[in-house]
Amino acid sequence: MRREKNQYIFASEVARKQRSHRFRNAMLLIVPLLIASVLVANFMISRKVTVEEIRLTILNLPADLEGYSLLHLSDLHGARYGEGQKAIQTALKNIRYSCVVMTGDMLGENGDTAPLLELNALLTADVPKYLIPGDTEEAPVNSQAHGSLSVYAEWAEEIQAAGITLLEKPALVTREKGRIWFVPENLYALDVDRMLGVYERQRKELLDRATSLTADDAAKIRALEHEISLLEELRETRKEFLSTDIQVVLTHAPLTEEFLSDLIPWSGKEDCFSLRYASLILAGHYNDGQWRIPFVGPLRVPELGWFPDDKLVQGLSYVVGIPQYISPGLGSDPHYEYQPGRLFNPPKITRIVLTGKAN
Repeated sequence: MRREKNQYIFASEVARKQRSHRFRNAMLLIVPLLIASVLVANFMISRKVTVEEIRLTILNLPADLEGYSLLHLSDLHGARYGEGQKAIQTALKNIRYSCVVMTGDMLGENGDTAPLLELNALLTADVPKYLIPGDTEEAPVNSQAHGSLSVYAEWAEEIQAAGITLLEKPALVTREKGRIWFVPENLYALDVDRMLGVYERQRKELLDRATSLTADDAAKIRALEHEISLLEELRETRKEFLSTDIQVVLTHAPLTEEFLSDLIPWSGKEDCFSLRYASLILAGHYNDGQWRIPFVGPLRVPELGWFPDDKLVQGLSYVVGIPQYISPGLGSDPHYEYQPGRLFNPPKITRIVLTGKAN
């Protein structure tokens, strides 16, 4: 009896080991297949560029601006989608738009402009194109000696030569009686007179020692004169704004309710150059969370933490009553540590159509 019992126990242990071995072998096969399936699915999703269309109602929109459309691009980060940006070309096929706005982080590593210029070559040639820098790009104005008498960094010279306007000052587009301004967000908070005084003093200090100027000193003088010229022009341009004008504000990082609530009261109600008259804010920065979990949303955003609300990283929302659209972006940001690339997050371009009609 003891021998039979031992045989039974031994047989049971063998069976358990065999089941454990089979389970382990199955997992060794299934897990890599699952990982491979996820990678393949993500590759297919993340390489297909899509165009999202939004119709935005703006009260009192001038009739001549009805149907005006903005192609909003952001956060390319030097990504390429096929040879010559073929996937972007496919996405934009038969898409019409009145202007193009780019809200920063469009360059590649070390200021590589090639992917952006390839994209730009696909855009309609005769529409305005505006770009503001993001937080991964070096300053467009170079105040150090750099082998050129231009005040601009090399990347800024290259994009402007390709027909992209580096938006340093308000730009006005008119359609008959309709007027639409494109304004960098940072200009609204500028104390123009104070900044002019600061720059002019710095310039005078450098010129006072003109006999001992270095190449860097000369570059600083050119940069200061450039900034002074922009401020003087801004002081005059601000007077041209009308309460009936449409103001489209370009910012890289989305504007918060706290920021707008603090800034808007700085300008009087009679001052039309004010965020209180903003019709639309366009932003980028978050790349739609970069890594997304299907049916859940963004996994983790460095500035916002784990599982932030989707409306904080992409799409249309209202901040103190002003519509703000945050682009899902096209590329991937190196600031997302341990989250390289885009995961279940297709790159997107947005076409925003302005209308005075209620949706």
